[in-house]
Amino acid sequence: MRTTTNSIIEMPAWELSGRLSRREFSCREVMQAYLDHIARVNPRVNAIVALQDSDALLKQAAEKDELLALGRSSGWMHGFPQAVKDMEETKGIVTTFGCRVLKDFVPQVDSLAVSRMKQAGSIIIGKTNVPEWGFGSHTFNEVYGATANPYDHSLTSGGSSGGTACALAMRMQAVADGSDYMGSLRNPAAFCNVYGFRPSWGRVPNSGLEVFANSLPTRGPMARNVSDLALLLSTLSGYEESIPLSLEDDPDLKGLSPSTVHRSLETNVKGRKIAWIADWNGYLPMEAGVLALCETALKTFDPLGVEVELVNPPYDPAVLWNDVWLPLRHFTSQSLKGLYDDPAKRALLKPEAIFEYEGGAKYDAGSIYRASQKRSEWFNALCKIFTEYDYVAVPTAQVFPFDKTIRYPKEISGRPMDTYHRWMEVVIPWTLSGSPVVSVPAGFNDQGLPMGIQLVGKPRGDFDLLQFAYAYETANDWVGKRKPAL
Repeated sequence: MRTTTNSIIEMPAWELSGRLSRREFSCREVMQAYLDHIARVNPRVNAIVALQDSDALLKQAAEKDELLALGRSSGWMHGFPQAVKDMEETKGIVTTFGCRVLKDFVPQVDSLAVSRMKQAGSIIIGKTNVPEWGFGSHTFNEVYGATANPYDHSLTSGGSSGGTACALAMRMQAVADGSDYMGSLRNPAAFCNVYGFRPSWGRVPNSGLEVFANSLPTRGPMARNVSDLALLLSTLSGYEESIPLSLEDDPDLKGLSPSTVHRSLETNVKGRKIAWIADWNGYLPMEAGVLALCETALKTFDPLGVEVELVNPPYDPAVLWNDVWLPLRHFTSQSLKGLYDDPAKRALLKPEAIFEYEGGAKYDAGSIYRASQKRSEWFNALCKIFTEYDYVAVPTAQVFPFDKTIRYPKEISGRPMDTYHRWMEVVIPWTLSGSPVVSVPAGFNDQGLPMGIQLVGKPRGDFDLLQFAYAYETANDWVGKRKPAL
């Protein structure tokens, strides 16, 4: 095949890896192809920010070529141009977290996730845009502005990994990292017609200033196919001694390679069962068309011999929101104390960040303990579901992509939203459960806007869930069928 810019940027990561390792084309060619494409399309969507100097990047790519000429490869991502989510510290590259306070912050070290991607051979070319501090599933901030949806540039890409999802959909990188607290690997995947994987809690070490109590956020992969999801998860995951709650290596993940990943993911799913919770018996408002689109997509499993059954919610969702989610969300937002206590810095924080920090004043230690206790009840209720079903399915979002000039949806189907993030409530049970969750593309509505389905696996069943998602992708490849205009 003749190598062109288009053929390079369209390649899945697993194929790009193999062809680079065989030196069918050079790392420098790949870097130039991506930089040319980014220059063409990124101004339309604003997904990649803090893009580094092209000459310096091409020099790094040439150095990767020299290593390959000597028979030395850093790993499966050797020579990959990689933009990193702007919530990850990158040595020598400005890292803002979308916040004006940090608009000139240049870290002296890489985060653990960035370090692992570099060790696998990637070249960091810049960052992907985020909402300030990751608050809200709409990527806009006062440093870089808003990131557009790849299918309609007047709409949002979601968030907080919105820049990541958009960059993937627009073929500005082959595979990408993200993070997920309140659906940040899932919601933008649905809005941009790609895959997002929230791993089991501890599968990817959760580095930070506090490594014991904050068990809600996690890093994870995003990709245009499940094979690439699995490969990047294999790189990001694995025990880290400085992070005591990280899980030991999963041999099924660590044994993956670009040349055999497809065979590893192939499995017979006949006889498996999905519990479809839909809108939690009407508790969650849904924009017209969301449920119908997801239910149509779930029919993909019929010829595979998978049974999908509508079930009653296994726990009171109002309790999850009011008594579990809000206290724990406010509790973990106390990390903003240093900024909040400085009046000059507080003035630069967006209202959503202030809402989260100030909300912590409503809860004492007993409230946080009771929230954790109810979270444990929810986990046990979900485990009972998994005695009868192999997976749970729910929509990834309650609305389709919306106007990127608004802060967040104020109502859904006539029902008002009482917080900036209430419209995302469909993702919080699975964050609280600690189970692995993958958002798979569900298709498009009549207006041409994408949606996704969350498939929830059993605790620590990450590889099994990837295999199940691969079976879905093989039968229903929405990424390949419906590309954005490039």
